[in-house]
Amino acid sequence: MLPPAARLAARRLLRLASSSASEAAARRLAPSPIGASSYAAAARGSASSARLFSTALNYHIDSPENKPDMKWEFTEANMKKVKEILSHYPSNYKQSGIIPLLDLAQQQHGGWVPVAAMDAIAKIVEVAPIRVYEVATFYTMFNRTKVGKYHLLVCGTTPCMIRGSREIEDTLLEHLGVKRNEVTSDGLFSVGEMECMGCCVNAPMIAVADYSKGSEGYTYNYYEDLTPKRVVEIVEMLRRGETPPRGTQHPERKNCGPAGGNTTLHGEPKPPPCRDLDAC
Repeated sequence: MLPPAARLAARRLLRLASSSASEAAARRLAPSPIGASSYAAAARGSASSARLFSTALNYHIDSPENKPDMKWEFTEANMKKVKEILSHYPSNYKQSGIIPLLDLAQQQHGGWVPVAAMDAIAKIVEVAPIRVYEVATFYTMFNRTKVGKYHLLVCGTTPCMIRGSREIEDTLLEHLGVKRNEVTSDGLFSVGEMECMGCCVNAPMIAVADYSKGSEGYTYNYYEDLTPKRVVEIVEMLRRGETPPRGTQHPERKNCGPAGGNTTLHGEPKPPPCRDLDAC
């Protein structure tokens, strides 16, 4: 015999299960609110209508600048890098190089990977194209739509949010006049979000992927301890072709050290005591 509290909980669960089953059955029997004509209209408008920003990087739609029948190949200089990358893997495991090859293709193509580049990589590593698509769509580091020459990624994880990353992002979007994942009209900037950049002690922060000089001059730098004013200054320095100082932007901090200098570890740390294990 179950105690009263357990019986009450069981009755509630049964009622919830029963109501959920009834609602599911009703949904299956109800006619779809979207008829065939609506589907056709949606299909006609999909090419011209703006894609949702939440899904803009997750799926492929053919466009004049991104379709499978486009010719795409690595440059002569990058083909040397391709051979060097593949030399790290056994000849029967070429597919292990898919990630670094996608990264190289992204650098060459101005910050994003078209489907034609994925097909070219599939031929190089001798796999079906779907094997490359799976990798490119799984990792958010690969952009599948066009980004700016300077792709600004705002850290959105909890420590940065507590320290004001949403304000940093809002400032960037307002200053540049774009929404998240949009590119400015001059093609210079785009703003995205990235999860945990691993430098929480210097929150809030952004990463800047610089594709302005192609794969040869590609850089990826962190800018930390940001304020809304400072992040706008960094954007304007990039616009002028200048190189902002990377790392912490706090005038009194050095790397991840505290403002004003260390409060401990002023000298050489004491070595750990040596144990004579043989004497135990």
